[in-house]
Amino acid sequence: MSLKKAKILTVSQFIEPFTDGTEMGLAARQLPQGMLDKGNEIRVFMPKWGNINERRHQLHEVIRLSGMNLIIDDTDHALLIKVASVPSARMQVYFIDNEEYFKRKAILNDENEAFYQDNDERALFFCRGVLETVRKLGWKPDIIHCHGWMTSFVPLYVRHLFNDDPHFEDAKLVFTAYDDPAENLNKDLAKKLTQEGFPKELLKSLVKPTTEDLSKFAMGLCDAVTKGDAKLSRVMENAFKATDKRVLAYASEEERVAAHAEFYHEVLEEALV
Repeated sequence: MSLKKAKILTVSQFIEPFTDGTEMGLAARQLPQGMLDKGNEIRVFMPKWGNINERRHQLHEVIRLSGMNLIIDDTDHALLIKVASVPSARMQVYFIDNEEYFKRKAILNDENEAFYQDNDERALFFCRGVLETVRKLGWKPDIIHCHGWMTSFVPLYVRHLFNDDPHFEDAKLVFTAYDDPAENLNKDLAKKLTQEGFPKELLKSLVKPTTEDLSKFAMGLCDAVTKGDAKLSRVMENAFKATDKRVLAYASEEERVAAHAEFYHEVLEEALV
């Protein structure tokens, strides 16, 4: 059964050609384009990493969407929205930007390869920024597909903060896990989330959080999960074995669009039963 006329929101840590060389970047570029070609509506979001060449990729700020402030850990942060087109595709990508979180030239690790201490806050800002922008666009996705641990807060916000919001109340959530190295996140993450009003008992698995813990947390809040790499870490493979969610196994580049179109269709059909 082919999927048509669905509204699909793709949220990804990486997207080709703005970042390069990752399976995630390739999938997050290929899938929305494939869904668009099948007659669906898409919106695509990623962080505006500091190493993205704005002139080369012709990014420009979307003034009507920028200008909001998001509070992360009791501090105000200005949200900037930029947009660029993917050459050779009829596809636009929106970028979430902020001076403090995304200006640095490196992506997730500093010059000594150390994982940034504020990567948890960068992820929170990114996920919250995506959802606030979608609301501002007045767009109501049927499916929200999250790629990578950094998008893990999208399901949390959708299920527990925007659960009564007409933009998201009927959206189905899909999370794709990738074979990224597990990194330790800031130990105060759960505290920052309780400040935002999330109940403590919901955050038990994030007391000493790693990026894998965060991915598993997101999987638990989603309707369906998929494998972004043929082989995942032992922790993530076990999480897939244990899940009661609808699962799509890894699909190669050649099969990816067709497999996901069918999968999305099944996830949406399930909602109607």
